[in-house]
Amino acid sequence: MKKCALALVTLSIILITGCSANNDQVTPNIIQTKDSSSPKVILLVVDSLMDKPLKKAIHENKAPALEFFLKNGQYSKELVSAYPTMSVTIDSTLLTGTSPDKHKIPGLVWYNEDEQRVISYGNGLLETLKYGVTHVAYNSLYQFNNEDLSKNVKTIHEELDDRGKQTASINAVIYRGNYQHTLRVPKILAKTTSLPDKYNTTGPKILTLGDFLNQDPENNHVINRLGINDAFAVQELTYLLKNKLLPDFTILYLPENDHAVHRKGPKTTDGIEKVDKHLQEILNTYPKWNDALANTVWIIMGDGNQSAVEKNKKKALIDLRAALSDYKLLKLGDQVQKNTEIAITANERMAYIHKLKKDPSIKKIVSNLQTDPRIAWIAWKENDMVKVISNGRKGTLQFKTGGPYKDRYHQNWEIEGNMDILDVKANSRKRLSYGDYPDGLSRLYGAIHSQEGEFLIADAKPGYEFIGESSPEHTGGGAHGSMHKVDSYAPIIVTGTGRHIDQLRIVDLKKWIINILEEK
Repeated sequence: MKKCALALVTLSIILITGCSANNDQVTPNIIQTKDSSSPKVILLVVDSLMDKPLKKAIHENKAPALEFFLKNGQYSKELVSAYPTMSVTIDSTLLTGTSPDKHKIPGLVWYNEDEQRVISYGNGLLETLKYGVTHVAYNSLYQFNNEDLSKNVKTIHEELDDRGKQTASINAVIYRGNYQHTLRVPKILAKTTSLPDKYNTTGPKILTLGDFLNQDPENNHVINRLGINDAFAVQELTYLLKNKLLPDFTILYLPENDHAVHRKGPKTTDGIEKVDKHLQEILNTYPKWNDALANTVWIIMGDGNQSAVEKNKKKALIDLRAALSDYKLLKLGDQVQKNTEIAITANERMAYIHKLKKDPSIKKIVSNLQTDPRIAWIAWKENDMVKVISNGRKGTLQFKTGGPYKDRYHQNWEIEGNMDILDVKANSRKRLSYGDYPDGLSRLYGAIHSQEGEFLIADAKPGYEFIGESSPEHTGGGAHGSMHKVDSYAPIIVTGTGRHIDQLRIVDLKKWIINILEEK
C-alpha cells in the first residue's frame, strides 16, 4: 500500500507543475459587455491547446462549447509563447508580464548558481524520485511562488489588488498575491514524505490549489491527482458562479489536455473533447449560454504548442550525457563536488548546460555539441552580447539590446553576423522580421539572462528531444520547450471586448487584461 501511495503522490506532485500578418481572426459576432460597470474577466488556460486539433474537434462537432465561444468572439492562432516553452516559464510570463530575465523562472528544471543545486518543479516520475519527492514538493508548493519568482516583478493578482480589484486563482502554477493562505498537505502526501502538515503562502483573495486549498467544501479529488485536474478546477469555478462569488479577475488552469498530447501526439483531439465537456458544465450554470457573455470577458487560450517527436528513440533522443561524456557531470540528487564540471538541465526540446568550473571553456563544450545535426543552434553570453552558432550555417550571430535594428514589437537591437542562424531578416530600413523563431531575439535574450553563472542553451530541431539522466521522453508523442514556431504559437479566443492586444504575445496579456478591467 505504501508503495502504491508513494507512486500516486509522486505523480500528483509532477502534475502540480508539469501577432502575425495572418491572425486567422474570426469575428462574425463580437458580443460587447453592456453593463456600465467594468466587466469581469475569466481567463481559462488550456495546457497545450493547439489550433489544428481545436479546429478539427469543432469541425467534427465534438467541441460545441469552444465553437460557441469562437463564434461569439475574436480568434487568433498565433499568440507567441514565452521561452523556453515550458508551462512554469510561460505561466510566470503570463502572470507577471515579463520575460525570464525579469521574473527569474528559467524553466521546469534549472541550476541555481547561488545554492549550487538543481531546482526541479517536477519533470517526470524517475527524475522526481531521484531528486526526492520531498525536494520537488517543496519547490513546487512553496519555493516556486515565495522564493524563486522574483520580488522585483508584480503578478497580475498583486497589481490588481493594489488597484482595488479582487482576483482568484484556480489551480494555476503561479498564484502569488497579497493575501496570506495556508496550504494543507493531504494526509496521503504527509505520511509518505517528510513534508510538514501545512505551508503558509501568499495568493490572491480567492486561492484554490487542488486538495491543498479549495473553496467548495464538497470538492474532494484526493484520489485523482490530489485535485490537480480539470474536473476539480471546473467545480471550483462553478461554485464561485453559483454562489455569486466571482471576483473581478479569475484565472483557471486546465492541465489534462497536455497529458493527452504528450502521449498521443499533437494531432489528437481527445484532450480537447474532454475540456469542452467541462466548458459545457460552466456554461450550463447559466439559464442560457448567451447569458454567460453578459458583462463578462472570456479568454480561452493555450500556453504553447507541442510538436511531434520521432518514433525511433535512437533517432529522436539527443542524449547530452553521451555528448559530454568527457566531463564530470552532476548526477541527479547529488551535491556539487570539487571535481563536478557540468550540470545538465534538459527541458524537453531545449536544454541548459551549466559550466561549474573554470575548465572546460564554453567554446570547448560548444564544440562537443555542435557536431550533432539534430541541434538547431547553441547560444551563450560573451561579454555583453548573446552569441549564437548553428550546425550547417556559416559564421555566428551576435546581438544585444539597443542599436539601429527595430522589430515589429518596437524592440531595438544591435546585431552582428549571420542573421540566418535564427531566421531573422532585415530590410533596407533595418526593420526586422522573424521566420522560424517568433520574437526570437527577445525570447532568447530573456532566457540567456534568466540566471547567474556560465551556461549555454541548446535548442533542438523539430522532431527531436533532449534527454539527460532519467529525463522523461516522448518518442512517438508530442513535446515542447524549443523556441521554434512549432512549439511557440498558441490559439486564443476572446469574447466580450473589442479591445485588441497591441502585440499578440503572452508577455503582453497582463497589461491588456488590466486595461480591460480599468475600462468604464
